[in-house]
Amino acid sequence: MPKGTFYIPQPINEPVKSYAPGTPERTELKEMLKELREKELDLPMYIGSEEVRTGNKVKMSPPHDHQHVLGYFHEGDAGHVKMAVDAALDARGKWATLSWEQRASIFLKAADLIAGPYRAKINAATMLAQSKNPFQAEIDAACEFIDFLRFNAYFMQQIYNDQPNSASGIWNRLEYRPLEGFVFAITPFNFTSIAGNLPAAPALMGNVAIWKPAYSQVYSAQVIMEVFKEAGLPDGVINIIYVDGPVAGDVIFKHPDFAGLHFTGSTAVFKSLWKTIGQNIDQYKAYPRIVGETGGKDFVVAHPSANAKQVATGLVRGAFEFQGQKCSAASRAYIPASLWEEVRKYMIDDLKDIKMGSPEDFSNFFNAVIDKRAYDKIKSYIEQASKDGDAEVIFGGNCDDSVGYFIEPTLIETKDPKYTTMCEEIFGPVLTVYVYEDSRFEETLDIVDSTSPYALTGAIFSTDRYAIDLAAKKLQNAAGNFYINDKPTGAVVGQQPFGGARGSGTNDKAGAAMNLLRWVSARTIKETFVPPTDYKYPFLAAE
Repeated sequence: MPKGTFYIPQPINEPVKSYAPGTPERTELKEMLKELREKELDLPMYIGSEEVRTGNKVKMSPPHDHQHVLGYFHEGDAGHVKMAVDAALDARGKWATLSWEQRASIFLKAADLIAGPYRAKINAATMLAQSKNPFQAEIDAACEFIDFLRFNAYFMQQIYNDQPNSASGIWNRLEYRPLEGFVFAITPFNFTSIAGNLPAAPALMGNVAIWKPAYSQVYSAQVIMEVFKEAGLPDGVINIIYVDGPVAGDVIFKHPDFAGLHFTGSTAVFKSLWKTIGQNIDQYKAYPRIVGETGGKDFVVAHPSANAKQVATGLVRGAFEFQGQKCSAASRAYIPASLWEEVRKYMIDDLKDIKMGSPEDFSNFFNAVIDKRAYDKIKSYIEQASKDGDAEVIFGGNCDDSVGYFIEPTLIETKDPKYTTMCEEIFGPVLTVYVYEDSRFEETLDIVDSTSPYALTGAIFSTDRYAIDLAAKKLQNAAGNFYINDKPTGAVVGQQPFGGARGSGTNDKAGAAMNLLRWVSARTIKETFVPPTDYKYPFLAAE
């Protein structure tokens, strides 16, 4: 068949649409929201070529309107996990040997489908089921997912082009083989793009995947599967199952062909899965690849030289966009005493101006937290802070779950830098501020570094370059993504590869070639053109 050296189109980040009044995208999105809200969907699992409906239906409702029914999905059991494993392994042979440019074409087509005919649908699904406002849905479900698909194809080409040198008479080559087995992708509720990327990235590199999305994200996951199918992804390459985590794990982590875990979720769950994999290590054909992005207790430090308005804006956006339900959301801040009153005033002015309600009303900046469990957990932290003597709720704190799971943006001030809400991941709209003496900036940096087991994101605000340099050095291990004079959220594919270390994960950087390298196993091939015919080396010759 014809061959050639192929080049992926140079990717550029997908432009973010504004959804401002009068724009065509705003009209289209509103119409799609109305259309989806009026439907009641019946969502199957996709296993091989089958759409599997079990009859064990789980209701899907908007977090901001929990009495409304968007539809149901069919929950599976251990038997369906086994079916998915078999389907993946059956598909592996043809998929792994398919030419790389054919795999790339499928995911590049998926990116164009999302950028065009599916854009409103995937955004509307994310808004309804995950309670994101139009901008948060756009930067996630559309733009970041498009970027993952396009940039990953480009990174794949870069990886394949990375070849060793060859000496005279020898040709050395590297083959980047898919892993020997299947990859298990466990994905979270908070980012549709992450949910799609975790199974897609290994699949792009020739692997087959079993995908278990969070139950609260199944609605938009269904749109992802629609896109993949329309893009031409063969049956069995990505199998989506709706199964309780321990049930799925009991099958998958005991299977000899388990080859890798691609995970985003809680630190506790990730540690548990790692232990299980370790305990079963003798059962596997190869050492499984374990890639995980987990929790965060992300910080913002302001130096006395910082601009108070910039700090306040960075905190309001960084802490409260998408109700603080980003792994990277600012949840602890360290503000110098000389700036605090000004920063506090600006923040409270902004927070008073923020409207809270359904994302279907585009005037609402702030929406609902994901479910009852999250609501109760976040509320308990706020209630405890209102009782404790070394903490004070200085804004917000009101909670109401009568219609949706609404918690006001909440600002806590504490006198104790090791107070509970400065240390523990809350994953909600709660920001705790510790006010430090201006002269103790360097000491405060040490506190920032030692307060939390996590190391995902963090930020320094300062106009003093020596202070910025000091913070960058002292906090070099405290954040995998470190921001200077910016909020600690909003990493862009191809610009700020995302991931953290310590308790925040394996730091394999989604949105970079290094992540894709985890899903291949290299084979070195050395070819000698004219092999020797005498075992003797020159040093053996007589004098």
